[in-house]
Amino acid sequence: MKLLHTVCLFALGSLAASGTAMAQDRAGSVQVKAFATAVLPDGEITKFETDLVGLPTNTQTKANDNVVPTVAIEYFLTNNFSVETICCLTQHDVDGTTGLPGAELVSDAKLIPATFTAKYHFDLGAIKPYVGAGAAYFIFIDEQRGAATIPLGVTDFDLSDEFGLVLQAGADLPLNDRGLSLSVDAKRYFIDTTARWFAGDTVAIQTEHRLDPWVLSAGLAYQF
Repeated sequence: MKLLHTVCLFALGSLAASGTAMAQDRAGSVQVKAFATAVLPDGEITKFETDLVGLPTNTQTKANDNVVPTVAIEYFLTNNFSVETICCLTQHDVDGTTGLPGAELVSDAKLIPATFTAKYHFDLGAIKPYVGAGAAYFIFIDEQRGAATIPLGVTDFDLSDEFGLVLQAGADLPLNDRGLSLSVDAKRYFIDTTARWFAGDTVAIQTEHRLDPWVLSAGLAYQF
C-alpha cells in the first residue's frame, strides 16, 4: 500500500511539473474526449399501472449493465466555464429479479442518452477537476419484448422517451503540452420510463421504471 501511495504521488508530481498546457487560456477552445464508458442503470419497477396477465405480486426487475464507446465535445466559454454534449448508443435487457427471477422481460433496448451539461472547472495546477449539471433526453430505439413475455400473449413492446436531470463530476490530467489529457468522468442521471407490453392493440402490462443510471467514463481528451 505504501508503494502504491508513493507511485501515485510521483505520478501526480510529474503531471504538475509537465502539465503546462492546461494553464493556457482555454476561453474559446474546444475539447474532444474519447471514452470507454460503463452504463449502470437501475431498472426497478416503481409502479404497476396495468396488469391483465396476473404477474406475481412481488415482481421486480433489473436492467443489465453495459460498456460502450462514447464521445464528448466541450466548448470553453471562459477559462473555468464550459458546456458539453455527449454521443453514444447503449443496449440493455431487463430481467426479473423477484416474482419472475431470471425471466427476460425486455430484449435489446437501444438507448441514446442525449445529454447537455454546463461545467465549472477548478484550477488546482496541472489537475483540472470539474463539476457540472444539465438536462438529458433518453431516446429508445428498437426495444423488443423479452422472450419470457411471448407465452403471455405479448405481441409488441414500447419504452417511453423521457426528459430528466444529470449531475456530473470529473477531472482532466494533462499528459503533454500539446493539449492531450487523461480524462475521467462520472454522471448520475435521474430519469424514469414507462414500459408497455401489448397483446394486439391492448396494453396488457404497463409499469413505471426507475432508470437513474450511473455513467462512468475514462479516456483521452484533446483540446484545440
